[in-house]
Amino acid sequence: MSYLALYRRYRPNNFNDVIGQEKIIKTLINQINSDKISHAYLFCGSRGTGKTSTAKIFAKAINCRNPQNGSPCYECEVCKKQEQSNLDIFEIDAASNNGVDEIRDLREKVKYPPMNGKYKVYIIDEVHMLSPGAFNALLKTLEEPPKHVVFVLATTEVHKLPATILSRCIRFDFSLVGVKELSELLVKILKDNSIEYETEAINLIARAGEGSVRDMLSIADMCISYGGNKISYEDVLKVLGVTKKSEIISIAESIFANDLGQAIIKLNKILETGKSPLLLSKDMIEYFRDLLVICTAKTTARNFVVVQDDVFEKMKAQAVGENYFKIIKAIEEFSKIEQELRYSVLPKLVLEVALIKTMDELSLSERVEKLEKTNKGV
Repeated sequence: MSYLALYRRYRPNNFNDVIGQEKIIKTLINQINSDKISHAYLFCGSRGTGKTSTAKIFAKAINCRNPQNGSPCYECEVCKKQEQSNLDIFEIDAASNNGVDEIRDLREKVKYPPMNGKYKVYIIDEVHMLSPGAFNALLKTLEEPPKHVVFVLATTEVHKLPATILSRCIRFDFSLVGVKELSELLVKILKDNSIEYETEAINLIARAGEGSVRDMLSIADMCISYGGNKISYEDVLKVLGVTKKSEIISIAESIFANDLGQAIIKLNKILETGKSPLLLSKDMIEYFRDLLVICTAKTTARNFVVVQDDVFEKMKAQAVGENYFKIIKAIEEFSKIEQELRYSVLPKLVLEVALIKTMDELSLSERVEKLEKTNKGV
């Protein structure tokens, strides 16, 4: 049997498996238990947050004859038939079926009653991709569908939907999933597959997922392929292409010491290894962001900074009050150049100039600060 990606193998089958969307899940369960099903729902939010998975579970649950805490039982006659053929649940990809003709065809089919369950459910994924004509064709059916039809619209770009569509749906905004929830899910999956791991590696993968369960599991898949039966922190760094913290720490030391020459040399040594200037810029921003957290959060900072213990101690030594302004300026300067790095023919030069500007402005600010102190003493 061919290998199945983690995000497909561990796609939620019931509401208990959906993470990070507790308010939405509770609302849907209450509607199912009270049999107060609306005719149209809108699931919107970032990719990989569970919109389509929740829609599928919801579609099965409202047809289930014996739902368990709002989730489908998978044991009744309707659930078994749905698993085999899904004659009452239709998934439509609006990216490839976005014309007027497809929606007109849908309008004709909704008239017919469901084959097995109580409802015919139409899940329209990436609904924002529908053409203006298709939206107009859908509008009347969405406003007054037959009693046996439920629409679930899913989108990552809700701002592209017409107001006339938005006003006819119950809207649920799916939020990004927290690092803690992602880490717990990944640990559970790795234990289920008898794969060893380092805690720092898990946190790094969860953080790299940026709130998306699917992205996080895709990264985990790559790390498993690279490291085999063990996921180490060093292996995750290599897979993600993240600059080693020791190298970033070294550049930061030169910045705090106002040693421009050494900072440029260290920056170029990293780039000579084939490191992308854009990724290096992001790593710099991430590092100084962590320093800022350590500066401000103090005792609770360890919960938010994903690094090894020895690295954290080195960062604490840099995250002192006298460097606070420098940390802020470094974040500002490297953040400004992200778009420029994407399109520049000389991205290396853009990165170097940003570093020079940071150092120059820092030196100037320090001179101003010394001048103010001198004036106060006069």
